[in-house]
Amino acid sequence: MTWRRPLLDGIEHVSLNAAEQEGVADFRTLPASLRVLAEDALRHGDATAAAAIAARSAEATLRFHPARILMQDSSGIPVLADLAALRDAAEDPTTVEPAIPVDIVVDHSVEVDRHGTPDAEAFNLALEFRRNDERYRFLRWAESAFRKLRVIPPGAGICHQMNLEILADVVVVRDGLAFPDSMLGTDSHSTMVNALGVLGWGVGGIEALGAMLGRAVAMRVPKVVGVMLAGRLAPGVTATDLALAMTERLRAHGVVGKIVEFDGAGLDGLSLADRATIANMAPEYGATAGFFPIDGETLRYLRLTGRAETQVALVETYAKTQGLWRADDGRAFDETLAFDLSAVEPCVAGPSRPTQRRRLTEVPASLPATPAREDTAPIVDGDIVLAAITSCTNTANPASMLRAGLLARAARQRGLTARPWVKASLQPGSRAVTDYLAEAGLLADLEALGFALVGHGCMTCMGNSGPLDPAIEAAVARDGLQVAAVLSGNRNFEGRIHPACRLSYLASPPLVIAYALAGHLRLDLTRDPIGTDAAGKPVLLSEIWPDDATVAEAEARIRPELYSSRARFAFAGPPAWRALPAATTSRFAWEAGSTFLRPSPFATGALALPSLAGDVTGARILVMLGDDVTTDHISPVSRIGRDSEAGQWLIAGGVPSDDLQSYSARRVNHDVMARGTFANIRLRNRLVPDCEGGVTRLLPQDEVMTIYAAARAYQAAGVPVVVIGGRNYGAGSARDWAAKGTRILNIRAVIAESFERIHRANLVAMGVLPLLFPPGETQLTLGLTGTEEIDLPGLREALRPDGSIEARFRDGNRSRTVRLLCAIATEEEAQDLLTGGILPGMVARFGSGAAPG
Repeated sequence: MTWRRPLLDGIEHVSLNAAEQEGVADFRTLPASLRVLAEDALRHGDATAAAAIAARSAEATLRFHPARILMQDSSGIPVLADLAALRDAAEDPTTVEPAIPVDIVVDHSVEVDRHGTPDAEAFNLALEFRRNDERYRFLRWAESAFRKLRVIPPGAGICHQMNLEILADVVVVRDGLAFPDSMLGTDSHSTMVNALGVLGWGVGGIEALGAMLGRAVAMRVPKVVGVMLAGRLAPGVTATDLALAMTERLRAHGVVGKIVEFDGAGLDGLSLADRATIANMAPEYGATAGFFPIDGETLRYLRLTGRAETQVALVETYAKTQGLWRADDGRAFDETLAFDLSAVEPCVAGPSRPTQRRRLTEVPASLPATPAREDTAPIVDGDIVLAAITSCTNTANPASMLRAGLLARAARQRGLTARPWVKASLQPGSRAVTDYLAEAGLLADLEALGFALVGHGCMTCMGNSGPLDPAIEAAVARDGLQVAAVLSGNRNFEGRIHPACRLSYLASPPLVIAYALAGHLRLDLTRDPIGTDAAGKPVLLSEIWPDDATVAEAEARIRPELYSSRARFAFAGPPAWRALPAATTSRFAWEAGSTFLRPSPFATGALALPSLAGDVTGARILVMLGDDVTTDHISPVSRIGRDSEAGQWLIAGGVPSDDLQSYSARRVNHDVMARGTFANIRLRNRLVPDCEGGVTRLLPQDEVMTIYAAARAYQAAGVPVVVIGGRNYGAGSARDWAAKGTRILNIRAVIAESFERIHRANLVAMGVLPLLFPPGETQLTLGLTGTEEIDLPGLREALRPDGSIEARFRDGNRSRTVRLLCAIATEEEAQDLLTGGILPGMVARFGSGAAPG
């Protein structure tokens, strides 16, 4: 490789400057994020792709080779199950081995079953192990079976915070060659690591499986939107406020499929944790990544979290040599936005999407009309029943967490506490957070207000909020109340946080406390009292809100040893983990009759065959949906209801009705997940406009039934089905089961106005065709009612990037032809659709004895 140059003693790098001098391309004005992609292309011998990146050739295809894979258990265990299925199909199971390092952080299984007591954390962790014994024994097998797999066991923290604190190297050295750390993650918020200058994004499990087995990620050269930051945040304004304001601004601008790169002098006032709060929200504003270049703040954070000084020096030298160091000017972006940090105000987002930013004065108007609370009323509309300091987004931010603790101390001194109908909880993203809160004496203050420690994991933010008081749940169901959750998370989609909460608001950790003290959302926190102190005097939030200097003083006392000591033991796990048996067989021994772990149906059999082998004729519309349908709507993570299709199936199989657990926990059981597809209790299907939930209308019988039952009826009759959607179809989590479930219901195509990036790629990876209405056309302009039959002729010829299909919509004597666009980005994606998805191709490769790569 002619572009290798010395970097440090015994370490070389692939030099963009050297390639430039040899005439490959001019990289000088390239954004830092694209320089990472250009280096990757050169390091793998593809000077043509590197030149295309430098030229911003939007039609060019590049092949990205991530340095590593990051997974959490909810999405990662299904990936490992697919690996196990590949080993079952392989002539030599040991050939099925990750080609690059893989980390899985077990953080998505713990639930808030107990709260408000000193023993809540230990109780919830013990219950987690009891519920997940079979799944965790599978992980112990995988840990021993795959050489490049590492597991951070339960109780350590959330995967994205572990990534920042422990896993990310920023610059990697392998075989004497230094190159940028990069990754794919099976959780959409994997972009949080972009704050460190590490390029990575969320993908579905199937795409991650291909990458870990050596398949390059084919992609078009992305456009880069430069956000030029100026000014500083006003006193008292938090990183959460900034992230919500940025989410609103960027979603309105339109950044789906693009990289957002932050630049400008305003970066001087943003800590690494502040940047991580913004980067984490990239899926919410729609970007592939929310990238921050490396600078002195990056090095400070690496030192704070205990990285070796040699590693810090390597990062600095490499970044400055390779042009990845922050520039503030000289970068040529495809689009540029100016953002004034000083204009950000305290805010929340809700009641159902992260983009619904509300100033604090606007919150009451976002609620349904309701009478004022009476002393005799146990609960009314607009009351808060869940208040959780939770998630990767904000609990990785020391300033936000310390501000929450200091607010709790001031409120405690005034004699305030959370209202009795509020289920309050503290769920830090890592044990280092708990440590510095304890050293500051703030854990006791938080606990006194009801915010006792309940665990270290992704809990309420992903719907593992546990049960509410039975009397509250009964009142909500009986009276149809619209009660709320307030959480410091990143997602508040309908039906996600808790089935009883129709309203969910995202807020900074201190604002979560403030609302819990008030107990409802019918107030303006800028002027209305949040409670009454021991002397009977009203307490305003402004009276107890910690000032920036006090927060900064507390943050300055955080010791690096708190991070490094936790990092040393992160992979060991608690005693309960070490006590689990670890099988050492090369193939996994599936347990007959298991309701948790079953071999993948997508590797072999009918579901491994292409569903687009020929034209689609006479397809029925299984589901007809509106805008902003999320992967939570398509494949919920919530607890499985007793009366649901999945619940009834499990109960019929002998599972106790009070131990059904969640869809998240049973993702390696395709029978459960198929029945859970489109089963969100808040789904609104236009075929049955008067209903909520997973129901549809079977045609031509005109019979209302569950979506699962209708799909099976159509399949038995040999009738293909499609889904119709609106804008932003598949927003939200990088949930491959939203695509797997679509495939298992025999859905041939999804026709929408636009797709979110990850879900579109997941559909293709499962062999389901994403189709776009032409510009200006929608299901409404076409007058679709859902009763039409649809023909998709000439499919095989149309399966190519920028291909199209002359679709016919027939309804009785009425017929309409519309040219639908194939949402296919690369030739590799077209091939995946023709072969039935990525997994069957992997089976063919390993079944023939081919080596990875």
